[in-house]
Amino acid sequence: MQDRYEDLKTFVAVVEAEGFSGAALRLGVVKSAVSRRISELEDRLGTQLLVRSTRSMSVTEAGALLYERALRLLDDLHDAEAEVSSGSAALRGKLRVAGPMSFGVMCLAPLAAEFAAQHPDLAVELDLNDRIVNEGFDLAIRISRLKDSSLVARSIAAIDHTVCASPAYLAQHGAPRTPHDLASHRGLAYSNLDDSAYWSFRDPANGTPFSVDVRSSFRVNNGAALREAAVQGHGIACLPHFIVAQAIARGELLPLLEDWRKAPVEVYAVYPTRRNLPLRVRAFIDFLLVRYTGNPALLHTA
Repeated sequence: MQDRYEDLKTFVAVVEAEGFSGAALRLGVVKSAVSRRISELEDRLGTQLLVRSTRSMSVTEAGALLYERALRLLDDLHDAEAEVSSGSAALRGKLRVAGPMSFGVMCLAPLAAEFAAQHPDLAVELDLNDRIVNEGFDLAIRISRLKDSSLVARSIAAIDHTVCASPAYLAQHGAPRTPHDLASHRGLAYSNLDDSAYWSFRDPANGTPFSVDVRSSFRVNNGAALREAAVQGHGIACLPHFIVAQAIARGELLPLLEDWRKAPVEVYAVYPTRRNLPLRVRAFIDFLLVRYTGNPALLHTA
């Protein structure tokens, strides 16, 4: 069992160091020992894990699968030891978190850095991308519920949206009084979301949700880019309030249709379905819940 543990530990080190020399340095052993362990591991599994050349090294499909599984196994072992060791409450290892770009920069990265500072033995790695990629991470923060049944989605916050446009645009085209008036305006749309979901509202009289058909003259997959297009007077946008709050405060954008706001959108912490969730993942989720619940202004500033 110890040999298998060392084999996996060595393999993970080689992948992360992108070579045998770096792995040997990280593990404090000689390069030949690393090479021997990898060869023995491949022989035992009966498959090639790494493609080696004189100048580079790459991971095979089987190697990539083993790397992800090995990370989880090693992390689970560390967490189990940490939880039963007396006086060992410190979080250690690496916490890999994925998140969307605008929310990540404005509302997630500051908290991730704060969490890392509170746990000096823990390395927090934050990957921001508006593409939905969940593999290779301990935890993903998503502003939508995912359909993948192998993942757990836990709500940690709610985001309000604001319809807005620049004073120059409104001076030229007038302000819509109801969402239906948007049909005669130029829309600025978020391309990662269906128009029916993006241009959705609630009737202020009874709370009934509905959507309107808006001609979108510009589409982009990033909220900050949409905000800048709206500031420049190119149309009307419907954006999370944390993205436009400062622009509104500066008078660069004016809020519209405030009685017709769409329902708040939930922010989810998404992670694999596992009986024993790593301690560092549970701790970070709890940290986000406390910080977002105790300070909702985090979601209302840019």
